[in-house]
Order: sequence, then C-alpha cells, then structure tokens
Amino acid sequence: MRWALVKVCLAVTAMVVVAFAVPLGLVVKEMARDRAFSNAERRAAAVAPALSITTERDQLERVVASAGSDTEMAVHIPAVDGRAAVDIGRRRAAGEDIATVRKLGRASTTEVPGGSTLLQPVALSSGAIAVVEVYVPESDVSNGVGTAWAVLAAVGVALVVGSVAVADRLGVRMVQPAQRLAEGAHDLGEGKLGARVPEEGPTELRLAAVAFNSMADQVVQLLANERELAADLSHRLRTPLTVLRLNAASLGEGTAAEQTREAVAQLEREVDTIIRTAREAKPQTAAAGPGAGCDAAEVVRGRMEFWSALAEDEGRKWRLAGVERPVRIPVARADLAAALDALLGNVFRHTPEGTAFAVDVHNGDDAVIVLVSDAGPGIPDPEAAMARGRGSGADGSTGLGLDIVRRLAEATGGDVRIGSSVLGGTEVRIWIQLDGRQPVRRGHRGAVRRRRPGKLVSTFNRPRSLP
Repeated sequence: MRWALVKVCLAVTAMVVVAFAVPLGLVVKEMARDRAFSNAERRAAAVAPALSITTERDQLERVVASAGSDTEMAVHIPAVDGRAAVDIGRRRAAGEDIATVRKLGRASTTEVPGGSTLLQPVALSSGAIAVVEVYVPESDVSNGVGTAWAVLAAVGVALVVGSVAVADRLGVRMVQPAQRLAEGAHDLGEGKLGARVPEEGPTELRLAAVAFNSMADQVVQLLANERELAADLSHRLRTPLTVLRLNAASLGEGTAAEQTREAVAQLEREVDTIIRTAREAKPQTAAAGPGAGCDAAEVVRGRMEFWSALAEDEGRKWRLAGVERPVRIPVARADLAAALDALLGNVFRHTPEGTAFAVDVHNGDDAVIVLVSDAGPGIPDPEAAMARGRGSGADGSTGLGLDIVRRLAEATGGDVRIGSSVLGGTEVRIWIQLDGRQPVRRGHRGAVRRRRPGKLVSTFNRPRSLP
C-alpha cells in the first residue's frame, strides 16, 4: 500500500508538472523572441529621424554607427531624382524581401543564416521609402531561455521529489499500523498470547487494532476458562480412581491383579499430568529438546506386555519386531506410550475378537517408523478418521486417539499415514523425525524408501508370519 500510494502521487505530480511546465517553457521562449525583436525595432527607430532629414552617406554612416554596429544594421535607400541607390552596412536580407517591404510599407521579419532580420520601412523627405535592416542573431532570440527552462525543470523535479517524500511519509503512517496488526496476528497464531497492537494510526486501523486487542483478550480468557475446566474435570476423576485403586488392592496376587494395579497407577499419573499441564498452560505434547526423549523399543515392549494379556484372553495372535536394540527418539516416554495405547486400543475396540495384529519398529539415521497393523476390516475413510473429534460413534470412541498420534509425530517434523496392511486390515504408520526436518516421501504411499544406501530400507509391505 505504501508503494502504491507513492506511485500514484508520483504519477499525478508528474502530470501536473508537465501540464504547467511545458506551456510555461514555450511562453518563456516566445517572450525572449519578442524581447530580441523589440530591441531591434528600437534600434531601427533610432535611425528613422536621420533618414527623414538627410540621405547623405557619410552622415547616415555616423548615425548607423551610433545606433549599432554596421555588421548588425543596414540602410537601403532607393534611387531618387537621378541619385543612385545607397546601401549602408552589411546586407543580409534578399532583395525581394526588401522590395516587398518597400512596396507594402510595413515592417517584416525574414529568416537569414544565423538568425533573423527586421526590415523596417522609413519614409524619406522626397516621398521614397527607405528600408532599415536590423540583424537579430539566434543567440539573442534564445537568450535566457535555457536558464529559464533549467529553473523550470529544477522546480518540477523538486515538486515531484517533495510530493513523493510526503506520500512516502503518509504511506508509512498508514502502513506501519497495518504491519503491526499483521505481526500481532502472526504472533497470536503462533501461540504468543501476550501479543497486542498499539492503538494508533488512521481511524480505521486504530479501530482494527482495538478490535484485535479485544479479540486477543477474549482468546486468553477463553483459553484460561478451558484450562480451568480441563483441570476441574480431571480433578473429578480422582474420586473414582481412588475407588479403583482400593478395589485393585483387594484383588490379591496374580498377573491380572498386578496389571490392573499398574493401569490404575498409570491412570492416576496421567490425571495428575493433565491437571498440571492445564494449570501451567503448557501443551501436553511438545517437541523434546536435545538429549531428551526415550527408548522407543523399551516403551513398545512395555506396552505390548500390557496388551498381550488382553490379546490372549481374546484369542488374538500378535507379533512384535524391531525392538531388540535401543531406539532413541525425541519424544517423551508418556507421550509415546499414550500414542501406542491409542492405536492398540483402536485395534481391540474396532476389530472382532481373534483378529491378529502386529507392531514393527524401523530405525534409520534420520527417522524412526512405528507400524501398527491388524487383520481387521480396515478403515473405509482414512482422512475422516484423522479428523479430530470424529469418532466412530461407538461407546468409548471420542475421535481423539489418532489426533494424539498425529500431534506426537508432527511435533518432531514427522507425520502419520493410514493405509492397508499386509495382514489385510489397517496399517498406521508413525514417522518420527530425528533431526526435526520434514520427511522425504517417495514412491508408494505405504512404503518409505531409503534416503542413503544401506540406511532406512523399505520393509513396510514385506509380509511376515505371525506366531
């Protein structure tokens, strides 16, 4: 907007300068010409009284010399009463022009090499017509014109530069509030809730700044209310959790009892984490800093030990691969465990009993891929399944599980994709980027090819047998 205003002002001022400077320059040129010929007429008029008195050559030469140089003035006297014609001074005009002036009896100008001549008729005492010729050089006609044009050009340039400077200042006054408004909106969009805009500038932009600040205050208030509500709702879960913990303590010994007590303890820890996160206004899943994270292989083994008991109860075959060695990833242990529980919970919730499933971990130099696949009916609309809050509609389905997984992967620069597994059902691929860069995707949708030879090999569509 700033440069548009400057361009408009430049165009308008340039047109005004041209509209006034060009005619004024022509007037200056015409005035210089009139001045030069007026001087020539005065010099010719100085000779006229002498011609009305005498036509003697010597006397006329003295008069011409006193009126001006004989190279710039000439007197042409026709032959009268037997006297020969007399020409005094240097003649430049053609004889036809002189004869025409003598015949018509009025002054005239004619072009000659190097300038112009003024031919002024003068009546002699004998009744004959003499012609006084005054030479006007081109330098006299254009004397001062160049200087006047230079002054006009300088004034025009100064007007254009001044108008552009004024337009630029006005543009800055208009653009800076708009830029601050855009920067404030960008900061607010990045989560900087303290972003505010100075309420200054033109009336419209000032009103926009007031509206933006009011909106930002409302956003902060709404987020604060949401955090308090999340904390309150989470705190309400403490009572039923206490009952579950007491009941789990009375189950005695055994694998199922131990797993139940462990699940209740983990649930209490998750509730505490939710309450602290809501109170501190921190996101639940964030990118881990250098040196932070967990061993993905250890977390996957731990969660599979938990889900394997339920799998045996339901007669599900399962397979675990790629967890023989440590696999470090920039993700918190609790976040990875929550993502795996969400995916495995979907397998148990949305596939019939007896459906096989598998978990594979693939480790590369710049990325780690976790695959959760099953032999169920599959997901007819993967894009809709990834939409936050769009559950299947069944009891216990909130539509947040896959969104939790997606946010975990995107926090590292990775992504999540849903496709068809080699088991015949659904395959969910979690790409966890190790260096924070965007993943390189090539080839088939369900495969990840190696970035460098001998590194991350495409193995996602390789069939494997279940135990």
